Amino acid sequence: MKDNRIVLCGANAYEKKYYFNKQFDKIPQSIQEELHVICVLFTEEVGGVFTIAFDEDGTVLLETDAEEDDLLYDEISSGLLVGEIRRNRQELLESLQLYYRVFILHEEIQ
Repeated sequence: MKDNRIVLCGANAYEKKYYFNKQFDKIPQSIQEELHVICVLFTEEVGGVFTIAFDEDGTVLLETDAEEDDLLYDEISSGLLVGEIRRNRQELLESLQLYYRVFILHEEIQ
């Protein structure tokens, strides 16, 4: 948890690793696999580190970062790809936000 954010999952191009937060292991396996693909493909295309997290109110955050000396990291492409993920996976991101609000924050949704 960083600045009241909780990381759901992420991929790291430097270490060639994927992480999924076990706190969310009740998310259906098919969604977990989709998140895995999104994260790994992002880092394969752009490089750096990509994470999907929740802020304290349940908003889904798509974050990307790179090491300072990484000359291969494409900051412009990373921004474009984040926008593409937001557009093409809008329903998935909204469902994750709802999941977080109901099962983690215990909000009543009407």
